[in-house]
Amino acid sequence: MYPSLSTFKPCDLPTLLNSLQPIAPLLDTLADVVFFIKDREARYAFVNQTLARRCGFKHREELLGLTAEMVFPERFGPLYTEQDRRVLSSGREMADQLELHLYYGNQPIWCLTHKLALKDEQGHIVGLAGISRDLQSPQSNHPAFQKLAAVDAHIRSHFARSISLAELTAIAGYSVAQLERHCKRVFQLTPRQMINKARLEEGSRLLLHSELPITEIALRCGYTDHSAFSRQFRALTGLSPSQYRDTQR
Repeated sequence: MYPSLSTFKPCDLPTLLNSLQPIAPLLDTLADVVFFIKDREARYAFVNQTLARRCGFKHREELLGLTAEMVFPERFGPLYTEQDRRVLSSGREMADQLELHLYYGNQPIWCLTHKLALKDEQGHIVGLAGISRDLQSPQSNHPAFQKLAAVDAHIRSHFARSISLAELTAIAGYSVAQLERHCKRVFQLTPRQMINKARLEEGSRLLLHSELPITEIALRCGYTDHSAFSRQFRALTGLSPSQYRDTQR
């Protein structure tokens, strides 16, 4: 696991940016991690090469001074910038947000995003730091893998209906706390995130490869109505189901 961003100490932004320069080549080697720092106006002040490449830029310096809405497609960028501004205005940490990012070329990548407001010694917010980690393959060598693989298979077979934690703990033979801990270790997701991911994967597939009405897709993916599906879909992708269908096509 990567270290928590909460280890950042009070600082002024220029000092922090200067201190990162010597390790920038190391951050560029993280092919599965997008790393960035933004200023008080949500403009990129530092990024690693992974983010630059995924946004269609050759050099990371090309992103500096830009906001997400200036970098990402018009239906995505404003939503990412809005998320930045919520962190900057509230100072609240956003931890392990499951998201489906669509980078340059509409390449879909499931990731966990973590954002943290940066404060100076007086407690004033001077910017934010964030990472988005690609979801990795499950840790098949973990002692709990076989039990959790059965949980994952159950979710993928039954996500069209309501799934309770009680039935998942019964399959694994764990308490709720144990199930949560082991799922985070093996799949990097909570059981609830695993259910949401399975539903949204099927939903995105049906949006792209069928002409089914969105209400019908919502029901097939385990949602009680169109609005519940739309809220969850927007929360994980930044787009409504209809926007996603239009954009990808």
